[in-house]
Amino acid sequence: MNVPSRMSNLHEILLLLGRLNYTWTNTESLLIYLIAGLASVDKEKAAVIFLTLNTTRARIDLVERLAKLKSTPADCRQEVLSLTRSLLREAGLRNKFNHCIYSFDPENGRGMTQMMRIADSKDEIRYGKVESLDEAEVQRIRDCIASLGTINRDVWQLVGRYDFPT
Repeated sequence: MNVPSRMSNLHEILLLLGRLNYTWTNTESLLIYLIAGLASVDKEKAAVIFLTLNTTRARIDLVERLAKLKSTPADCRQEVLSLTRSLLREAGLRNKFNHCIYSFDPENGRGMTQMMRIADSKDEIRYGKVESLDEAEVQRIRDCIASLGTINRDVWQLVGRYDFPT
């Protein structure tokens, strides 16, 4: 079956967004192992702690605070903080694409995102910022996925190096 170009573009973008979401979720879940190692608990307790914290920010805050304890060796602390900062850098793009609505022009297949967030200023609010889902934005998604893959591998290496529970 021949899929028109505009439809294949839509499918490509949706597959890429699915991959971004999968890669993000998979990498964020590795915080469980950092919690286990830094808090000196088993993986099961770390998973309960992770799941009790209902935002990425709260989970990363916990990992960073545990890393900053005096009981954490300095080299481990620096590695953990570097990884959490890298993860936070990627969070902005992931959040953007998880908290927007999408539209695709049926004539040319061009995609648009509309942010589902309110921006308050001193005397007005704005919402629904619309942006083009052009090739540069698609490349940013690809780059984010690649970066998350690197972070994922780096977390696993740290977990092994410091013998954190798995």
